[in-house]
Amino acid sequence: MIHRLCLLLALACTQLQAAPPNVVVMLADDSGWGDYSIHGNTNLKTPNIDSLAKSGARFDRYFVCALCAPTRGEFLTGRYHSRGGVKGVSTGLERLNADEKTIADAFLASDYSTGAFGKWHNGSQWPYHPNARGFQEYVGYTSGHWGEYFDPPLEHNGVMFRAKGFIVDVLVGKALEFMETNKEKPFFCYIPLTTPHSPFSVPDEHWNKFKDSPVTMRGEEGEKEDLAVSRCVLAMMDNIDVNVGRVLKKLDELKLSENTIVVYFSDNGPNSFRWNGGMKGKKGVTDEGGVRSALFMRWPGKIKEDTLITPIAGAIDLLPTLTALAGVKPVSTKPLDGWDFSTLLLGGEWKRGPRELMNYNGGKLSVRTQTHRLDASGGLFDMIADPNQKKDISAEQPELTAQLKEKATAWHQEVFGKPYVAVKPAAGGKGKGQGQGKAKGKNPGAEPFADDRPYPVGYREFPITMLEARDGIPHGEVKRSSNAPNCSYFVNWKTKEDAMTWDIDVHTAGEYEVSIDYACPEADAGSTVELSFEGGKTTGKVKPGWFPRLLDDQDRASRKGESYMRDFHTLALGTVSLPAKRGLLTLRALEIPGQTVMEVRRVTLTLKTK
Repeated sequence: MIHRLCLLLALACTQLQAAPPNVVVMLADDSGWGDYSIHGNTNLKTPNIDSLAKSGARFDRYFVCALCAPTRGEFLTGRYHSRGGVKGVSTGLERLNADEKTIADAFLASDYSTGAFGKWHNGSQWPYHPNARGFQEYVGYTSGHWGEYFDPPLEHNGVMFRAKGFIVDVLVGKALEFMETNKEKPFFCYIPLTTPHSPFSVPDEHWNKFKDSPVTMRGEEGEKEDLAVSRCVLAMMDNIDVNVGRVLKKLDELKLSENTIVVYFSDNGPNSFRWNGGMKGKKGVTDEGGVRSALFMRWPGKIKEDTLITPIAGAIDLLPTLTALAGVKPVSTKPLDGWDFSTLLLGGEWKRGPRELMNYNGGKLSVRTQTHRLDASGGLFDMIADPNQKKDISAEQPELTAQLKEKATAWHQEVFGKPYVAVKPAAGGKGKGQGQGKAKGKNPGAEPFADDRPYPVGYREFPITMLEARDGIPHGEVKRSSNAPNCSYFVNWKTKEDAMTWDIDVHTAGEYEVSIDYACPEADAGSTVELSFEGGKTTGKVKPGWFPRLLDDQDRASRKGESYMRDFHTLALGTVSLPAKRGLLTLRALEIPGQTVMEVRRVTLTLKTK
């Protein structure tokens, strides 16, 4: 009898220990290391984020990429973004190769409920879409930035809807609903927040705290700091902090806090010149300030409070670490670049040796060790004594410099099939490295910035394909509404010679319903337009007139290179027969009774299923 009781108790303990933890990952967009009060910024207070950091582990030196999409690719795969096809942030360059397996694939395979709520930025069409990458539920936008933060149009599993409220509040609210729905089974909840990325819009309750702020802590390059932007960023961070508090409170209410791993980090350095702990660089460069991020991780009772992780770590490490903590088996058959930090997080002995982390962006490669950084120009800097990279010590330490250059060359050769060639600093910038003026010319060792992958159309498991204006090419006098393609639309369509095309690859031959999200002044309504592809075509008239005002009164600081948006109307253009092949989908005008045809936000093709 005693023996049987012991067995039952052992079984119960085993089952209790085996209860898989939930995982919540929050990713800020364009927040620098210095945007938090826990890191010494006295311009604001981030009490909820600070409490998250103090109640678990803080990573002392954690590195991401210089831009948004690459970091997301590395988090999702545990592999350097260049291996997975992520080359940039728009016009198809942001897509993560379809043969890569993600962290969500792994958790889904282990019977977790999976959801993502926010900015995706690794491909819009199936099989690049988040619903194809292991996420059962998706609410947000798939492009690199969004032009409407109040009452925004968002996507829910391939279908557009217009939300009510401020975008971060809305997305976090959807994540909370997901947690509530799935509270009885383990869930993996990814919340890629959309701020403090521009446009610089934020609700009054946060803006009013900072609109008259003196901003006493300034960036290293203070003369370049736009105080209106800095104040709005502070207000946006205040909003993020409130939403982090909402997530933590919800976990408490659901009695899930004790068995939930909560992670918070950002995707690159700050998106403006502002205080960042004295580090050199901001978003877009591979210097320290452009790639160092906060990383906080909490798991009550498992990760001790006020744990400081000192070995250097990167976005590539999150997949192996989180899967190990949760007891989830990675499903990728490709070798991972990331290291598993679970043993160290749980209080075990760290047995890994020294390492180098690669920071690559736009043909520029920087190598980070525990104590030094080799910048894109080949300069060497002591990151302990000189975080702002003011003194190049490559001549003083030639052996370490040569060693890291060899590492950079070998990595570049492995990934791109060609050696790395250091980028020369601008005239007068000797020893200052990247970010101190424009580099001379292009790096001859860099891969070309082009993407010849077509946009896939027509999968039966996901019949709706949205082709945004950013994915198309304007012809004639047609142009984008701004220099930033991600949240843009086509304008200046005036003649029959004008057109727009999308390079598509139709996966399933069949009949497709066509719709266009458009805007057109009432006086110009009535143009006849044609959408054609490989002999199949459909035509229709642009009506009714629909031309709401531009939403140009929501920002706290001016936009630079980004479109002001308006509410677009949906035009049903009929049905077109598409063969299963690659070609150009073309939209052009046959008759134009007015001055313009229309503005085009997106074309949507929906496969008609039997």
